[in-house]
Amino acid sequence: MSALRTPERTALLCIALLTALAGVANYGAWAAVPRFAIATLALAGLAWVVSFATEQLGERFGPAVTGMLQSTLGNLPELFVVIFALQKGELVVAQTAIVGSILANALLVLGLVIVVGARRAPDGVMRFSRRLPRDTATLLQVTVFIIVLLGLSLGSHDPASHHVKAISVVGAICLLVVYLSWVVPYLRADVVPGTADESDAAGESVAGAGAAPHPRLPLAVALALLLSAGTASAFVSDWFINGLKPAIVQLHISQAFAGLVIVAIAGNAVENAAGLVLSWKGRSDLAISVVKNSVAQIAAFLFPLLVLISFALSTTLTFSLAPVYIGALVLTALALAQVTGDGEAAAFEGWALVALYVILGALTLYE
Repeated sequence: MSALRTPERTALLCIALLTALAGVANYGAWAAVPRFAIATLALAGLAWVVSFATEQLGERFGPAVTGMLQSTLGNLPELFVVIFALQKGELVVAQTAIVGSILANALLVLGLVIVVGARRAPDGVMRFSRRLPRDTATLLQVTVFIIVLLGLSLGSHDPASHHVKAISVVGAICLLVVYLSWVVPYLRADVVPGTADESDAAGESVAGAGAAPHPRLPLAVALALLLSAGTASAFVSDWFINGLKPAIVQLHISQAFAGLVIVAIAGNAVENAAGLVLSWKGRSDLAISVVKNSVAQIAAFLFPLLVLISFALSTTLTFSLAPVYIGALVLTALALAQVTGDGEAAAFEGWALVALYVILGALTLYE
C-alpha cells in the first residue's frame, strides 16, 4: 500500500468507514432516509475504488481482460439483488432489475461515456475498437430474439405459450454456449498496452493520447482493491435496496421505476464511475470495454444464468417480459448497433442514448 498517495489512502479509509457504517445502519434498523443516504455514499465511494483499481490493471492486461474483470465484479450487485428478490417472491423486482441494468448500461452509462469522450477528443469524435461494440450488439440481439419470440407466442396464445419455462431453459443454455464461445477467444486476443500490436488491436482508435503510464500499484494490491470493492458493492447494494423500499412507499413510486431506474443506476454505480473516469482521461478503448462488457455479460451470461438458478429458488425467472420492456430492448439493440458499430461516436450520439433512457424512465413513472 506504500505506492498509494496520501489522498488515496485517506479516501480508502473514509470509504471503508462509510461501508461499515452502512452495515451498522442496515442491521441496526436505522430510519430509512439515513440508511439510504449512507448506503448511497458508500456505493459512490466503492465505485471510485473500482475505477482506480481498474485503471491500474489496465496498464498490464489491456482493455479486454480489464473490462471483463471490472464488469464481472461490477455486476455482483445485480446478481445478489435478483437472487434475493426471487427468493422472496418479488418477480417484478427481479425482472426490472435485470432489464434495467441492461438498459441503464447500454443507454445512460454508454451515452454519458460517449459525451465525455467526444468532448475530450481533439476533433470532437470519440474513437475506439470496432470489435467489442459489434460483438455486444450481436449478443444482445440473440437475447432479444428469445424474448421477442416468447412475447409473440404469449400474445397469440399459440401452443408454445404453455411451455415458457421449458423454452426459457433451452434459450438460457444456448445463450451461455454462445457467450462462452465468444468470450474465450475475445480475451485471448487482448493486447497489453504499450506493445507493438496495440494500435492494430484498437483499429482506428486515436484516443490513447500517447503511451499509457506505468501502473503505480503492485498487481496483488490492485487485484485486492478490485475484489474487495466489488464484493462490498454487492452487500452495500442490498442495504441500499432495504433503505429504498420505505421511500418508494412514501413517495408512491412504481415498482417499474424503482427497478428500471433507481435500482439500475445504483447497481451500476461502479460502471458509471469507472467508465466516466476512464473516458475523461482519454482511455477510450478501456472505457468502452468496461460498459460494453457489462451489457454483454448481463444480457448473455447473467440473465440466462439466473434463469437456470431460479429453478432452485421459490420463484422461477423466465425470458417472458411485459410488451413495453420487449420493445425497449429491441430498440436499444438497434440503437446500440447504429451508434457504436463503426468504432466512433460524436457527442450528440451520446446525448441521443441518454435521451432514450430518460424517455423510458418517464414512462415507467406512470406504469
